[in-house]
Amino acid sequence: MPSVSEPARCTVAEPEQRIEVEVAYAGVTEQALIPVVSEQGLTVKEAVERSGVMNQFPEIDLGVNKVGVFGKLARLDQALATGDRVEIYRPLIADPKEQRKKRAAEGKVMRKGAGEAASDDA
Repeated sequence: MPSVSEPARCTVAEPEQRIEVEVAYAGVTEQALIPVVSEQGLTVKEAVERSGVMNQFPEIDLGVNKVGVFGKLARLDQALATGDRVEIYRPLIADPKEQRKKRAAEGKVMRKGAGEAASDDA
């Protein structure tokens, strides 16, 4: 019976680990969901910059706009993992607390999960 030799073992450097993330932004009239593929260690700021979303939406200012990953606020230097979605948030148009105070002052009643409720005077 012929002898079987072991396969030659060679040490080849493993390819650089890649991660895939998405950058999301919703403007007033349009939205973008842009995939970004990069090396591990990619930060939120780098993902936003590499996505090109700031060219498409010049109103984005990372010094003003808050960012998050899947709805949780994140720092610009936070490292990302494969599958993460970076979200860029627009400033609020109206303060929710102020809107509730205004409705209360006007005597409007809000019910959970419903629009304006009819007053009891009817």
